[in-house]
Amino acid sequence: MKLILKIWRQDGPQDEGDFEIHQIDQVSEDSSFLEMLDQLNEQLLGEGIEPILFDHDCREGICGTCSLTINGLPHGPENSTTTCQLHMRKFSDGDTITIEPFRARAFPVVRDLVVDRSAFDRITQAGGFITVRTGSAPDGNALPVPKDDSDLAMDAAACIGCGACVASCKNASAMLFTSAKAGHLNLLPQGKAEKDKRVLAMVSAMDGAGFGNCRNYGECSAACPKDISLDYIAKLNRDHAKAKIKKIFS
Repeated sequence: MKLILKIWRQDGPQDEGDFEIHQIDQVSEDSSFLEMLDQLNEQLLGEGIEPILFDHDCREGICGTCSLTINGLPHGPENSTTTCQLHMRKFSDGDTITIEPFRARAFPVVRDLVVDRSAFDRITQAGGFITVRTGSAPDGNALPVPKDDSDLAMDAAACIGCGACVASCKNASAMLFTSAKAGHLNLLPQGKAEKDKRVLAMVSAMDGAGFGNCRNYGECSAACPKDISLDYIAKLNRDHAKAKIKKIFS
């Protein structure tokens, strides 16, 4: 395959960025999108041009590191797929592909296609954990959990924190991420003891990080590579409202 790549280049957070256009030949349709970028960087190095910086780690759709907007879509045109799992057979010979970083005020560009997503870390640090001492591992049947709750908790825990939900939202809201991280703990017995404290702290951290308000457009769930449901946002809103009322009258 021969492709024309329109790629965002930016030296640093305070520098102005712009698109560069590069042509790449002999791209295998069986290669992943990140492997195609590796091939491009080898070509650039051979031409004496500084390679393009982009985030990657596991390349198995697990870590959530790959964070590219491809032709206007976070992670590209394939549903339920991360950038590293996207294969070049989704494109055609001669295509022009536009590649940008995730765009959000809370995700400032570090360089080229790399963004700073530490705002997600601050939300998790605010309440995405359990402090209750559990001791040694109990027998699997000693703490019964309804199957519906365990299934919902596991679905929420599938969130990999990639940030596609923020990049796809018109308001750059982080509600889907926050609701998933709070939801999977709040649904389980071990997390219920700190449920109110957790949702208040995590929503406060989310607002303080500069994310926008949720308007229920639904693009976050559509862009999510793990198909996190909007139902978790509704649950977070309910839990947050209850926690605020309890705090007022406590």
